[in-house]
Amino acid sequence: MKRSFALILGATWIILTGVAYSQGFPTRPITLQVAFPAGASTDVGARIVAAIAEKDFGKPVVVINKAGAGGQIGWTELAHQKPDGYYLGMINLPHLPSAILDPERKASFKEQDIVPIISQALDPTTVSVRPDSPWKTLKELIDDAKKRPGQITAGIVGYLQDDEIGYLQLAEAAGFQMRLVYFDGAALAITALLGKHVDVLFCTVADDYNQWKAGRMRMLTIMDKERSKFYPDLPTTAELGYPGVICASTRGIAAPKGVPDPIMKKIQEVFKKAMLSKEHLEKLESAGMPVKIMVGEEFVKYYQETFKISQKWVDFVRKK
Repeated sequence: MKRSFALILGATWIILTGVAYSQGFPTRPITLQVAFPAGASTDVGARIVAAIAEKDFGKPVVVINKAGAGGQIGWTELAHQKPDGYYLGMINLPHLPSAILDPERKASFKEQDIVPIISQALDPTTVSVRPDSPWKTLKELIDDAKKRPGQITAGIVGYLQDDEIGYLQLAEAAGFQMRLVYFDGAALAITALLGKHVDVLFCTVADDYNQWKAGRMRMLTIMDKERSKFYPDLPTTAELGYPGVICASTRGIAAPKGVPDPIMKKIQEVFKKAMLSKEHLEKLESAGMPVKIMVGEEFVKYYQETFKISQKWVDFVRKK
């Protein structure tokens, strides 16, 4: 009886302590790490929401960049941080699952070591060329690639991430092959396309948006079932005869495993309020970022599902 009472008392103390701790959280600045270079769409989105969320946190949300190895350097650091809520990170899907599932990359963390909190955007992959490119349509590009296997160069952001998975889906469905050139960030890949170092670019809606608006890029298709409001005249892969070619980058905020529930709940609430705010929605729209907000368990389930999809393409590439 005494032991049971002691256990109940102990559990009550833990709950009350956690609630009290969350009410006082944060007492110092929060770090929001981005695993890609400054200026890329993930970085832009992180800085937009951080500036809004810090108003409710009452402390600065400091965005830092830990780029390299297709995001793996940053996510490795995130996974090994103290789980106290003061170090969060932007995660990208399917980039993160690919880093963990590909045995050649030898990731030092597992799927369960990073816990999704809230998603910010779901950004479909596009196929783009320069305005002076000879290819005016996706069909023209594919027909030429079939005639010259491996001779057309395609810029890809990261290894086995959304851009390459999109390329693999399209190449398998249409029966062509290009020579892939990998870049550690969209800004570098776009610079290579505009500088005529690659012929084609597989990149997301948000990454392409400003260049497209400035007339420096021509898009041939978007890998989605529905047209984008940002590019209403751009045909989808489904419209062009490839309904199975659907690919996107999903970006969101995550924490290292073990953050106390009361702290995690407060982080979710503050970022959800920030993301639903008019300021956030307007700024993301002006940056060409398709908003997709999933919170808590919904985002966790989506996160887990991307590992199943990524496993298929990791196995595909290894067999090739």
